[in-house]
Amino acid sequence: MNNQVMFFLLSAIILIFSVLTVTTRRVLRAAVYLLFVLVATAGIYFQLQYNFLAAVQLTVYAGGIVVLIIFSILLTSHISERAPRASAAKAALSALAAVAGAILVLLTVLQFNFTPAGIAKIEPTVTNVGRALVSYKEYGYALPFEAISILLLAAMIGAIVVAKKESNQEKQK
Repeated sequence: MNNQVMFFLLSAIILIFSVLTVTTRRVLRAAVYLLFVLVATAGIYFQLQYNFLAAVQLTVYAGGIVVLIIFSILLTSHISERAPRASAAKAALSALAAVAGAILVLLTVLQFNFTPAGIAKIEPTVTNVGRALVSYKEYGYALPFEAISILLLAAMIGAIVVAKKESNQEKQK
């Protein structure tokens, strides 16, 4: 009974703060709401007894990524700055795209077989998944992971440079 109550509480926190993250007009608040979502997700991992995954969720995402986002926000904008309100047409188009994306994801997940292509069927244990993540050999994910991390770092630096240029141009006016 307690597990169900905790699950529903954590699920409600995730749903509420996820909606708040994407609907708030203040960027810093969105980052804080995202922090609540990530911590509640770690709570579900703890409840499932995936302690290592929960610890990684807390340290990497809640600890590292959210702090990086908050530093980026503080470096590029004012804390009290608000995002402009979207027009009704943009809001309707965004809602339509979100619903279409959710339907596409559900259809894909429900129809997918979830067996590795070209590999003898392996058991999805933490050890096997961990080995696949850090392996650089065939069917390893170390190289794509590093490439994506460099791409994200370059995108973050580019966003800061562009935001700094825009704020400097606004100051000169």
